[in-house]
Amino acid sequence: MNIDLHTHGKLSKKTDFSLDYFLSMAREATENGLNAIALTEHFNTRHYFDMMDQLDASFDYRGDYYEVEGLRVFSGMEVDVRDKGHILMIGHRDLIRQLRRELEPHVEKDSFIPLDTLLDRTEGLPLLRIGAHPTRVSTPLTHHDPQVLTRLDAFDLNAKDLYEAGPETAAHVRELAAHIGLPVTAGSDSHQPLQFGSVVNKLEQTCDTAEQLRAIIREGRYTLDISPCLHVKVKGAQMMKELLKRSMVVA
Repeated sequence: MNIDLHTHGKLSKKTDFSLDYFLSMAREATENGLNAIALTEHFNTRHYFDMMDQLDASFDYRGDYYEVEGLRVFSGMEVDVRDKGHILMIGHRDLIRQLRRELEPHVEKDSFIPLDTLLDRTEGLPLLRIGAHPTRVSTPLTHHDPQVLTRLDAFDLNAKDLYEAGPETAAHVRELAAHIGLPVTAGSDSHQPLQFGSVVNKLEQTCDTAEQLRAIIREGRYTLDISPCLHVKVKGAQMMKELLKRSMVVA
């Protein structure tokens, strides 16, 4: 199963969820050889629950994923933590909804939840917990207690960082992961369809649940591929994203 473990279903946090736009994302993911994605929209995005409500009303749900025209869309969320850093949470939609409700007091920058508290709150739950773009200058995880970081399931090798910070990003993330004792997974961080296929996780088997994904990753039964077209894909996606955002402002 080819899966992208860090994706977004909206152009930006400030825009409303559009089912048509999301379907364009899903179709582009499929065209780029993906069988599945994890929809890890920002937990403090505009109208988060409206997005989930529209997905619930539009698609069948099996295991921990929506069936979207043959693409498995695993439910998830990207959570900001205190003192910088983002954590991807992937699991059953009911768990994600409940966690989002619990995080309502923590959606503003000055009230983000501490990393250890977030991990305490989700400990033992059937969730895949990934440290997003851990070496990104703006939102690193490297300053957090290594013992706390060991409680994560993986670190995210992020296509946006590979484009903006250069190929040495991969070495830095793998170095950190080796130090902490975690595997590395791939995430495109797509907000725009053109970015799909820039990175991909190739799993040895098809998964229905976050627990199955977690087991495959922790056992190392997958490979991580970086597209030779990554720079073109990410640059094109970023240019298109800015054009679309400007057109919305003008309209």
